[in-house]
Amino acid sequence: MNRGAARRAAKRERSAEQLAERKQECAQALLNRPWVSKEEDAELYYAVKDHYEELRGWFMDKAGLPLLLTRTMAKLDKAPVGAQPWMGFEEFREPQDYVFFTYGLWYLESKTELDQFLLSEMVEQIREQMIAGGMDADWRVYSHRLSMARALKKLRVLGVLLGVDGDESLWAQNEERNVLYECSPAARYVLRRFPWDLTDARELRQLEDPVAYADTADGQNGRIRHRVFRRLLMEPLVEDRDWSEEELKYVQGQRRAILDQLEKTLGWNGRRYREGMAFFHPGLTSESELFPTQAAVSDLALLVSGELRRLKDEGSLEPQPDGAIRLTMSELETMLLRLRKQHGKYWSKEWREDLSSSELAALCLDHLKSWGLAERTAAGEVRISAILGRWQAEYGEEERE
Repeated sequence: MNRGAARRAAKRERSAEQLAERKQECAQALLNRPWVSKEEDAELYYAVKDHYEELRGWFMDKAGLPLLLTRTMAKLDKAPVGAQPWMGFEEFREPQDYVFFTYGLWYLESKTELDQFLLSEMVEQIREQMIAGGMDADWRVYSHRLSMARALKKLRVLGVLLGVDGDESLWAQNEERNVLYECSPAARYVLRRFPWDLTDARELRQLEDPVAYADTADGQNGRIRHRVFRRLLMEPLVEDRDWSEEELKYVQGQRRAILDQLEKTLGWNGRRYREGMAFFHPGLTSESELFPTQAAVSDLALLVSGELRRLKDEGSLEPQPDGAIRLTMSELETMLLRLRKQHGKYWSKEWREDLSSSELAALCLDHLKSWGLAERTAAGEVRISAILGRWQAEYGEEERE
């Protein structure tokens, strides 16, 4: 091969790599954002549009997730296999917030793009609709207004509801205040599409499947494949013990294909461990929130991981057959007190002095649970996944200084 041909081949190879990376960026954005808006990120929107057919085919074939493309947005219609506490809106404090959020979407579906309306009109129609359905909504009650204000604010943050004049937080303080809104074209795409009439559903599990499956061997095989990929795409960690018998058989039989597919489409590095498959993002930044997070509680989790490894190496802890560690809450608290004594000078005043050992343990455990790395057993013990042992950290020179 002459030098000119070699340069052209290298250029084609670089172009192919750049194209693959761009498709991975599109897939990650669709998976982690509510949608990709043309107005907010035109470059990415057009990249998704360029790769639309390939992306739509992959998400539907592997996970059963429809990819929608309109003149203003691209949206992957995501449906988790099972709802998890961390999947909710962090800003919401009560179940009522979600009720008002949903009724806000109901109201917006009657509006056309750029329709303007007042908050007073909106909440009055929502109240009437809720009362007709046997639910309570009284805007004279401060807690109801505060809850509705949180729902409205979330709709604005998502870009579903556009504020023209005024602020719902002022209305929450004084019912006489008003706000002028405008309807966004994204409003009718927020709620997930279902392949059947929702009124036919009698159990929550009937809402888990994003598409209808034929009652045949091929239909059920497709359902298993979709459930496996959806969990791997949407949950931080799925161990072998978390799969059903049919799903585990698929995971074990298709292990190499699963690892290759997720690496090619999303750029994830997958590893097979004794306890199950785990996936890692190769870069420091990503569309996804990654573990360990930037929050200080992740530092605490890594210190616990290192302490567990030390105790295991000393023979003080005996792992379970799957590599997991079981502790009582008192043992976890004792471990954290020991870590506080050893590293407390690097911690915040709150962690060092204000929090009790039980509060510190609850903080750490909640963080690990949200990442699928720990759980409370029926016996009240703490089960810590062997996957946590893949991380270990200690304070460096910067913290010591």
